[in-house]
Amino acid sequence: MRTLRAGTVRPSRDALLAMGGGAALIVLGFVTTGGFDGSVSISAANTWTEIAVTVLGAGVVCALILLGGRAPAWGVTAVVLFALLTALTALSILWSVQPDNSWQAANLTLAYLTAFTAGAALARMVPERWHALVAALGLVAVLLSAYALLAKVFPGSLAATDTEGRLQAPLGYWNATGALAAMGIGPCLWGFSRPDGPRLLRALAVPGGAVLATVVVLSFSRTALATAVLILAAWLALAPGRLRAVLMITLSGMGAAVICAWAVGHAALSTDGATLPDRTSAGHTFGIVLLLVALAEVGAGLAAARAVDTIKLGEPLRRRIGTILIGLAALLPVAAVVALAASSRGLTGEISYAWHSLTTVNYHVGESASRITQFGSSRPLYWSQGITVGEHALVKGVGALGYATARTQYTDSPQTVGHAHSYVIQTFADLGLLGLIVSLALLVAWGWAAWRALAPRTGWQQLAGETSRERSALLALALFVVGYGLSSTFDWTWYFPALSVPALLGAGWLAGRGPLGAPVGRAQPRAPVLARPGALAAASVLVLVSLICAWLIWQPQRSADDAEAAVSARSAGAAFASARSAQAADPLALQPHFVLAQLYTGEGNAAAARAELVTAIDLQPHNNESWYALGTYDLAHNHPPLALASLERAYALNPTVLTTKDSLIQARAAVAAAAAG
Repeated sequence: MRTLRAGTVRPSRDALLAMGGGAALIVLGFVTTGGFDGSVSISAANTWTEIAVTVLGAGVVCALILLGGRAPAWGVTAVVLFALLTALTALSILWSVQPDNSWQAANLTLAYLTAFTAGAALARMVPERWHALVAALGLVAVLLSAYALLAKVFPGSLAATDTEGRLQAPLGYWNATGALAAMGIGPCLWGFSRPDGPRLLRALAVPGGAVLATVVVLSFSRTALATAVLILAAWLALAPGRLRAVLMITLSGMGAAVICAWAVGHAALSTDGATLPDRTSAGHTFGIVLLLVALAEVGAGLAAARAVDTIKLGEPLRRRIGTILIGLAALLPVAAVVALAASSRGLTGEISYAWHSLTTVNYHVGESASRITQFGSSRPLYWSQGITVGEHALVKGVGALGYATARTQYTDSPQTVGHAHSYVIQTFADLGLLGLIVSLALLVAWGWAAWRALAPRTGWQQLAGETSRERSALLALALFVVGYGLSSTFDWTWYFPALSVPALLGAGWLAGRGPLGAPVGRAQPRAPVLARPGALAAASVLVLVSLICAWLIWQPQRSADDAEAAVSARSAGAAFASARSAQAADPLALQPHFVLAQLYTGEGNAAAARAELVTAIDLQPHNNESWYALGTYDLAHNHPPLALASLERAYALNPTVLTTKDSLIQARAAVAAAAAG
């Protein structure tokens, strides 16, 4: 903050950038709620978000080309490998079991590529603005988490249809909400521990940390909880100012404990199926609790920030306190082992039971708070199916976002699963060993670039003041990204732009930053733009390519809109025109053919209607929906032998759908009756 005159304060440029960037990412979170789920209809919000991210990201790279200074191309290897992953995702359309979904996956990955590249470009252009980036990411995590709590306070206005006990607003999925809260812990710790920050902002990190901890717990997400614990441990192990961090953790943890205890103790707040009147009544009381705890946390934060500024501990006392804290931390695993040994199963029995729970594919875990202490989940089922899919398409997989379609051939479970709930397993199923190799190479390249930026082999005492402060911020940034990576390893976090775009911006910044302390950005200004025709040409080509990509991203959405317009059209001519437009916009999608078949049927043109359904099978021969559509059409038009062949294929591709089984039984009965007659 900058003081203009007595009593007048103006936000610094970093503060304004942090608020602006944070606001944009918060809007992205609300717009893309629910993530990208290929099992439901195309989302216009996701489509326009992908277009916006792609165009804005390309704009940032153009600015770097035209205005950036001469410097080594730090992070270019990671950018190239990310581009290779994007290209592989797009190429998988050629062999995908559901190519229209693969097209959408390519659109999403392209948007992520531009977000990552934009982060690297910003690190080159404005390397001194690391304060703004880390603060923006912390702001996003805290405010979206605060909204999750407000949805419990005002359920009638913010979450009338949400009867889940677990926190899931505004992202629509509890594990994503919990993951974002866990990712924000690093920036919050940095905000409180930094010695140069305004006292008020450092104080606000304490209630911010309480909000994040509360959401992690009340999301009942074990992945988020484990991620939060690992981030805390990493910060205490690697960052300076550990006593400050411990102070903040203690104060924030106390506030979170009060809130969580109150929420878990009231069924209307933490269990499924509560009525809206009960949730409203309990929510208003919960709001009072939140307000009182927030006021107490703000007061505690102000007192703590003041104490940190005024009380100076001698080195011997600091070491003594540190030794005590390390000893207490070392006692935690010992206490856990003693508790396990004293249990009814004994130490080895508990370990065996935990391992069985983790690996069994038939484990059921509830949705209440008690799930936090359970080891089992549905993940082993999803992962085993993903591994099976990948083993049957070992080299190149079944195509991006093909897991949901391909898995049904290898299971009799009626559960509908859109994602493998793990980036690694999903990539193996979708893109095979090629996808895993490219992803691993990208991870290694990024890890090396981040290592170079953090310079972990250099002691804190060897760094100058500003460099030391920057590394502290970069560490918070790295923990934000690593938290995202941990979540993506055990869930489908990759498909949530609200988490992925902020994390990839941070990852790109770390990749593009270069060695800690080295000059970057505009250290060596270039010649005027007009004197560099090569740069102008490169920027012009990039603009053109980005516009073409934006148009391609829009096509599936345009097709879906036209197909919907065809169904609701008032005249046959308008309906056919819209359906054919939908088919032209997305020639890989099934829906336009289904709509055309329906329109031809209405006109009595059975041959044309059936031809559209046959074309749908040609497009997606491994999708049970195309075979089912043709089978039910033939069954309805008194062609049982033809229907039987199609429905048997549909059933083989997905034996879990009851409607397919019922239609198959009808077709067999019709064939038998015809043979008997």
